[in-house]
Amino acid sequence: MVARWKPVHLGHAAVLRALCDQGEQVLIGIGSANRYDARNPFTVEETVAMIRLVLAGRDDFQVVPVDDLDDGPRWRLQVLELFGDLDLFVTANPYVASLLGTDYRVVRPITLVAEADRVPVDGVMVRREMARGGDWRSLVPPEVADYIGGRGLDSRFRSEFGLKTLALEAS
Repeated sequence: MVARWKPVHLGHAAVLRALCDQGEQVLIGIGSANRYDARNPFTVEETVAMIRLVLAGRDDFQVVPVDDLDDGPRWRLQVLELFGDLDLFVTANPYVASLLGTDYRVVRPITLVAEADRVPVDGVMVRREMARGGDWRSLVPPEVADYIGGRGLDSRFRSEFGLKTLALEAS
């Protein structure tokens, strides 16, 4: 699965755990690994740390940075090179599914997560609450909240991208 994971939220945590519960060896791609902006306000290293916190104690996954190339066909080739043969590719992004649908069996992440474990949260919601200084902590796993808050990453996000995030919401 390739997603941006910025930040890892409760919905992501359910998907990450389901992926590892159902797969022998899971490749977790960090999309837009080469971007640092309002939609990608955490570095690759910070994102890897959040994923590792959520999957603490597991060794059945590998994290793979995947750059954004602003070119779908080139991005597809990059993914094929980075990931090789797969039994399954998981994505909620219809464009990504269309790019990789002839190469992999593509499924939506929600199909892997038990209904009781599904959490209606997305990264936009978390970043918006973070920009407002609102209750973003309730939207992420406790260990991720502690990581972000303990390192002042929420304050950094607000100072660097808060106004832009709120302006994007208004438009």
